[in-house]
Amino acid sequence: MGSIYLIRHGQASFGADDYDVLSPIGIRQAEVLGQHLADLGLSFDRCLAGDLRRQQHTALTALQQCSAAGLSVPLLETDSAFNEFDADAIIHALLPGLLPEEPEALHILRNAAQNRGEFQRLFALIIERWLDGRHDTPELESWQGFVARVEGGLQRILEQADNREKIAVFTSGGTITALLHLITRIPPREAFELNWQIVNTSLNLLKFRGREVALASFNSQAHLQLLKAPELITFR
Repeated sequence: MGSIYLIRHGQASFGADDYDVLSPIGIRQAEVLGQHLADLGLSFDRCLAGDLRRQQHTALTALQQCSAAGLSVPLLETDSAFNEFDADAIIHALLPGLLPEEPEALHILRNAAQNRGEFQRLFALIIERWLDGRHDTPELESWQGFVARVEGGLQRILEQADNREKIAVFTSGGTITALLHLITRIPPREAFELNWQIVNTSLNLLKFRGREVALASFNSQAHLQLLKAPELITFR
């Protein structure tokens, strides 16, 4: 069977002006990931990433470690199907409808780095509205549209792959969640309960034969746990 390794990007810059930049911890996570892949002797036939900077930087940093260890590393391909959903656009579109119930929401979201727990609670409420679909606006990518985009990326991989290939996809938590929903048929809300647990640079393994795909492992983070450095276990 073939293997697709879904790899979440390293920690981004939560609370900064530009989220789409790896933090120093995120860079270290990507380096540790690459060293782990090299130790496993994983030689990929293809490597893909979305076009977000945090995804690209994670991929290039990890693959550099593999190359330095003497492994053959294919050219990194870019497919925007594996981009994360636009969280800022979802918040902007759906927050107004939440404000009557959560009058402090705007202040909390504007100061997310100082209110991480409350930010997560509010973000989960907004995601629930997005999944529901009744609050969609024309300019907003819907949950169904997001799932269709991600599925298109997966199908393109399968169409070009043979059953012996090892393929790495450097992506994001929401994209992994959409694939879990597609492959295991877990309902969206339950899939997002798993989403909140996906660790930065964790490995998620899909096995495939032709168009048949199964989940083999989820959220593996042994490369971080073995260092016994709790600060490297991050979720955003």
